[in-house]
Amino acid sequence: MLILSGLAVAGLVLMAVAADHLVIGASRIASLLKISPVVVGVVVIGLGTSAPEFLTAGLAAFRGEVALGLASLVGSNIVNVTLLLGVAALIAPIAVGSGTIRREGPMSVLGVAVFAVAVALGLGIAVGLALAAATLVAIWLLIRIARRADEPPVASVAALATRKARPAVEIPRVVLGLAGTLFGAQLLVVNASELAGRLGVSPEVIGFTLVAVGTSLPELVTAIQSQRRGESDLVVGNLLGSNLFNSLAGGAIVALSAGTDPQFHLAPVLLALMVAISLLAWLLLWKGYRASRKDAVVLIAVYAGCVPLLV
Repeated sequence: MLILSGLAVAGLVLMAVAADHLVIGASRIASLLKISPVVVGVVVIGLGTSAPEFLTAGLAAFRGEVALGLASLVGSNIVNVTLLLGVAALIAPIAVGSGTIRREGPMSVLGVAVFAVAVALGLGIAVGLALAAATLVAIWLLIRIARRADEPPVASVAALATRKARPAVEIPRVVLGLAGTLFGAQLLVVNASELAGRLGVSPEVIGFTLVAVGTSLPELVTAIQSQRRGESDLVVGNLLGSNLFNSLAGGAIVALSAGTDPQFHLAPVLLALMVAISLLAWLLLWKGYRASRKDAVVLIAVYAGCVPLLV
């Protein structure tokens, strides 16, 4: 039992470190290719910080643990807008631009709702392709909106995109980062699945707790660092964007990895909670375009209340 737990934690740590280097390397390579910082922020960083969720959920589905993969995505979506947003707001109250709440907020909630409906339909290849197409549309919309709004990239995104990069360093960084993330995901999925069996709990409970929190570590690190720098828009934008990509891209990866007739059972309460909490977080941020420390306590309490309810 201790060995399984240790290997699962090792997989989490490896994924967090490797995914961070994957994002940094990809961002700097994008700068060498003269790609716009807006695109770097939306696509490279937005998708890159969700790489652990994608790979973990996809590997779980490929191994036949579809419920584990889906529960990890659902749990990550809930963790992002409760625990992670709450921790960031505890560090300092979050004041966010109205544009982020009016644009990314509805897209994130809609993406989560679409994912919930897709899971309720039973997934499959056709649903996976539809979610993949929706992902491309969402990326196009985010880039177009950012460019039309003529918003400068936040400091950390600009720094990643403009810092002098050397191909001899960044290309191996990306390759090793991707390999490390894949290996970490494999370690996590295999040992978390075995741990669930030994403990006599369902895979969805392990997915919602251990796997969901672990794969959200890159978002947690980004949120804390951004909040310490006073980049509240990046905190909220990254968390909302992560939920959007988890739902659409992550859902597509799970559906396509699971095959034509995936067999799984996911408690409907998980899907209902995910949609309700996503909507709650958006409305909370819309109220005055800020999240106070009192709001942070509420968000953290919501997550804490979800865990025993589901278990």
